[in-house]
Amino acid sequence: MKLTGAAKALVDKGMEAASKNADKIENAIDKTAAAAETKTGGKLTSQIQRAAFAAKRAIPPKK
Repeated sequence: MKLTGAAKALVDKGMEAASKNADKIENAIDKTAAAAETKTGGKLTSQIQRAAFAAKRAIPPKK
């Protein structure tokens, strides 16, 4: 039971940090997607865009 509580506290702390830095995380996702586009020569554009969209949706909203 203690391990579960500690894990939940750690996840909550991570979610809070992600929420506070949502703009920086979104910027990093955009840069990563652009780099992937360059590396693949635009062959995987739709997959890269879907992955970037999904990653941005996973970021908790700012409080």
